[in-house]
Amino acid sequence: MKNNQLKQMMSGALLLSVASLFAKILSAVYRVPFQNMVGNTGFYVYQQVYPIYGIGMTFALSGFPVFFSKTIAEAKSRAEHRLLIKQSLLILSVFSVGLFGILYLFSKQIAQFMGDEQLTPILQSVSWMFLFMPVLATFRGYFQGTYRMKPTAISQVMEQIIRVVVILFVAYLFTVGGTDLYQMGAAAMSGATWGAIGSTIILFYAILKERREHPFETDIFVSKERHSERLSELAKRYLTEGMTICLLTSILVLFQLIDSFTLYKGLVENGMMEEAAKSLKGIYDRGQPLVQLGMVVGTGFSASFIPMMTQAFVAEQSDRFHYAAKSLIRMTATFSIAAAVGLLAILPEVNHMLFGDRNGNSVLAVYILSIVAASLVMAYHSILQSENQYRITLYALGIGLLIKYTANIFLVSHYGTMGASVSTLLGLIVMTLFLGSKMRLSLKRVWKTDHFLAKLCGGSVLLYCGVYLSKFLLGWYFVDVNRTNSSIIALIAVAIGMVIFVAYVLSVNLFTAREWLTLPFGKKILRRLNKGSS
Repeated sequence: MKNNQLKQMMSGALLLSVASLFAKILSAVYRVPFQNMVGNTGFYVYQQVYPIYGIGMTFALSGFPVFFSKTIAEAKSRAEHRLLIKQSLLILSVFSVGLFGILYLFSKQIAQFMGDEQLTPILQSVSWMFLFMPVLATFRGYFQGTYRMKPTAISQVMEQIIRVVVILFVAYLFTVGGTDLYQMGAAAMSGATWGAIGSTIILFYAILKERREHPFETDIFVSKERHSERLSELAKRYLTEGMTICLLTSILVLFQLIDSFTLYKGLVENGMMEEAAKSLKGIYDRGQPLVQLGMVVGTGFSASFIPMMTQAFVAEQSDRFHYAAKSLIRMTATFSIAAAVGLLAILPEVNHMLFGDRNGNSVLAVYILSIVAASLVMAYHSILQSENQYRITLYALGIGLLIKYTANIFLVSHYGTMGASVSTLLGLIVMTLFLGSKMRLSLKRVWKTDHFLAKLCGGSVLLYCGVYLSKFLLGWYFVDVNRTNSSIIALIAVAIGMVIFVAYVLSVNLFTAREWLTLPFGKKILRRLNKGSS
């Protein structure tokens, strides 16, 4: 790979990582004001169908585009690019129309299977977004495969912004005069379709702009060349490689989908009143944005290691690959544990600050522990993906989903939403242990090298004690238990906790200098540390 092409790939990967980080934060944050406006039952209505949207987003954003970009990168000429694009559009059109038909025509049966027939219009509303998947997945994959990440990044960010604006606008209209939560849910879920339309327009603009600049080189809509790869072969690869990537990048969404089909239904079947079950499911669903934000902290800072690992693996630079993989595991473990422990210490205050009350603290506490396991699963998956090993993670996913479903059926009937939290954590822990056991010996040793795990555990205890003590002392001043005081206590305690944890990490040399340099402000921290020591 030429140096300028490599530089383009690395800068493009960084741009895509930043766009993805922004989209993830936005996707987690908007649910807080949304829940505040529509309440626990309204949140339940939206969250029941959200996993289906999440799967559709995986198809159009991080699943099929990744596979197709790889296919485009393997092609040897622009003529092959044009052919592959036509074939991809055809294959995905058949697939997306089929999904749309199943969701729309059988929405009533799916809603009944979820235990709530009133979800039918919401399922129909979300089904329309699947019709835009062929264009979104194909053109995003095309641009990524030719090392031009800007159109994909812009389309991703704009899609989320449009969707969130529609959702919050619908929620606002509900607060000023709405009466039907299910109509509100259907209108809010239409934000996915409007976002897909906006994203499609952006990608079409990028394609048309490219055609104007290079009319003979990039005429991707007309192809008279003979087929270099039969349609059936590409369809088979989509079904195997493409679907595998989609499944592996939607791990948490699939866990949530199991909850959609088993949790509310299980609560009602075991004697709970429907309205009470909806409210409890809505409270349980608060854990999803908390885990999502925790995973942004746990995995966001380490995103730069993924293209580095891929590049090292392709170049057969074993030492460089192992260094990047070890750093990925170490940093993911550190930040995910810090996020989970910090949240646990101030969970009642955070729950009150974000959602207006302190309901479900114990259930959310167990759910939040999933941050660590889910982040490590994604780190292990990234390492295996860099080596083009998908089958191991696929096995792990199958095991995890089986445990989640089986445990949900048993535990929900006995322990309600706490059972669902435990089953999620259990499934993810088993996945983490399974994937960890499949790592190379040098990567298994990362936990023992320089007493990393012992140091990390010590830092976690110090962080929890520091945050909890800060919260306790602040509670003497902010005596009244209200939302404002909870917010002040939570924010101050978080700031104190960050200072304590960073100071500890520096004092025990938990990270190497090279690892610090990959972090935002890492260079400044090292510079000040060196000045202090001199």
